[in-house]
Formats: sequence, C-alpha cells, structure tokens
Amino acid sequence: MKKWIWMLAAVLFLTGCMPGGEPGSFEKIGETGFGEFEVPPTFAPRTVVLVGLGDSLTQGVGDERKREGYVGRLAVRMEEWEGVKGVEIQNLAKRGRRSDQLEEQLSDPRVRETISEADILTLTIGGNDLMKVVKKDLFNLDAKAFEGKLEPFMDRLSTTLFQVRRSNPDAVLIILGLYNPLTVVTDEESEFDGILSEWNAVLEDAAVADGRACFVPVDDLFVSNRDLVYHTDFFHPNSKGYSRMTDRIIESLSRCGLNRLSGGELEF
Repeated sequence: MKKWIWMLAAVLFLTGCMPGGEPGSFEKIGETGFGEFEVPPTFAPRTVVLVGLGDSLTQGVGDERKREGYVGRLAVRMEEWEGVKGVEIQNLAKRGRRSDQLEEQLSDPRVRETISEADILTLTIGGNDLMKVVKKDLFNLDAKAFEGKLEPFMDRLSTTLFQVRRSNPDAVLIILGLYNPLTVVTDEESEFDGILSEWNAVLEDAAVADGRACFVPVDDLFVSNRDLVYHTDFFHPNSKGYSRMTDRIIESLSRCGLNRLSGGELEF
C-alpha cells in the first residue's frame, strides 16, 4: 500500500469529516461585466444577509475562538464596507454534509426561503464526498477508488446551484475550494493531490458558469502546519486558518469584480 494511504488512515482516526476522468463542464448562465461605480447621494446603508451553506468549514468547526470560522470573520470585515449598516448571519452548514445531502436540504421550503433573503451566499462542499470513498476502501485504496465519483458530484453540484439560483438569482455566491490536510504529515506529492485538483477545477468551473459567483482557492493556505493554521485535530482550520481564509475571500471578491456598489444596490 502506498505511503500516502497510511497517512490518510492516520488522519481519519483523528476526525470524521474532510474539509471538505476529465472534469465536466457547466453551461454558462450569466455574465459579470461590472463597471466603475458611484454611490448615489440618496443611498442609505443597510443590513446585509449572509447565508452559509455546506459542511464543517462553513460551520466553523475547529475555531477555538468561537467566532464562527470564516463566516463570522467575513461578517465583521463586511461591516467596515461602505454601504453596510450591519450583517445578519444565517449559517445552514453542518459538519459531515455531502453534496447529496446538500441537494436534499434544498428541498426544504424553509431553507429556500432563507436563501432567497441572502445578499451573499458562501459554500464549501465536496470534501465529505471524497471521505465517503476513503472510508469505504480505507485499507484497499488507490486512485481507482475515486473513478466514477467526480461526474456524479458535478451533476449534484450543478443541480444544487440551479436550485440556489432559482431561489435567489441575484446574491453574490462565494464557492471555496478544497485543501489537502495530508500535508500536515508529509510534503510528498501524492495521487490525492491530483484528485483534489480535479475536484477544485469542477468547483471553479461552476463559479465561472454562474456569472455572479467567485471561486476562492484555499489549498495553498494549508500546506503543512508550519504556520500553525490547523486545529488540534490536524484536519480543520484553527482561528488563524479561518482568518487566512477570510483574507483570501476578500481578495478573491475584488479579483472577481464582486465588491462594488452600483445604482444604490450592493454588489460586493
């Protein structure tokens, strides 16, 4: 058995949830194209609704300071933005949630109603889909175990984003990528790195196709634990790790052109 598989097994005994062929494609459903802006003199600051979707990373598991992970920190940063009076958080994420469970969650009318009220949506998903494969084939695992898993994930993600946009076509959607916690115990490149790259590519394609979404890569933020960015489970981010994720979100929103004001409406 390859060395990285034993490393993965060690991590699984410490925790039950991962942070969180050719990748498929998403049909493009919108364009960005935001120009320069001016804040109208009649514009009044207002409360912004921030809704979190997905798994443990959005729930904030591992944040020893109990500041709700990157979602709570993002809310604090947003309160400093021009045009924002305050931020109301509705965090619907749950530890261990997979893409099929997220798809099922969106069948709840109450969840769709909450999504419909959002100004900003954040999403982390996919890690637990990978963990399901790992746990099933833990002692007989290689890259072949993941074959045929990416396309169904892409289909579920596409359906999920369709349902989200059906409830709320205007909110800014922040889609965060996956990272590899195995770098805590080894700096050797493994097959798992390639698998994560493919899954991250699908998440990024989904963001590009949406037209009002921004993909936020975080894999480079969690390479080893030299900077002490992991919780004591050596799996989830700690307070410092979530702070770095928040900084990356702010940077990415600017890169995606989704941090502006136009016509008296907020476009972050």
